[in-house]
Amino acid sequence: MKKKQVVFIGIIIFFLTLFSLYFDSEIVKGVSSIRTAFLDDFFIGITYLSSKLVIFLFLTMLFVLRYNKRKWILPIWFTLFLSAVISFLLKFSIQRPRPFQLGIISLLPSLEKASHLIWNFSFPSSHAMIIFCTIPFISRKFPRFKYIWIISALLVAFSRVYFGLHFLSDVIVGGLIGYLIGIIVIKQEKENKFWEKIYNKISRR
Repeated sequence: MKKKQVVFIGIIIFFLTLFSLYFDSEIVKGVSSIRTAFLDDFFIGITYLSSKLVIFLFLTMLFVLRYNKRKWILPIWFTLFLSAVISFLLKFSIQRPRPFQLGIISLLPSLEKASHLIWNFSFPSSHAMIIFCTIPFISRKFPRFKYIWIISALLVAFSRVYFGLHFLSDVIVGGLIGYLIGIIVIKQEKENKFWEKIYNKISRR
């Protein structure tokens, strides 16, 4: 991607984030107004399928099945771990309440039972960060699945706003940070081959 394109996309994301921060509450209310029983069930499925454990197991299996791509398993694990840690640190540093905790929107009973009432803070969205940090890997190693994975990531991000678990700005920033983490890890791995060396040592045993 050319520098001009990167700058242009960066500017769009910056202003989109400012817009979402200003209108966060109204956006959450607007999205919640389209709730239906069908969409509730659909996005609950998306929520559980996008759990950290499911993504971890799915990606591990995907790369294990392709012998020539196994060396990327360790970088992916590291990327997921790093995203989770950064998300945790940001959440407890900023401590932004979730929309439903502020009374802006009600939470579905099924999500209450899943302990979201005592879940962690809102900013940034860890679900968005985790799913978006994997996009660079899928795009480069499994380009045929690139757009399917991107659409899945967008559905995950939207589901967080739909249920009132996050503001739009939470998922935009979370997704952006996650994507950048993935890009940086891949770039460093290509230059230094740190994880590939470890993988080769392990695989020889």
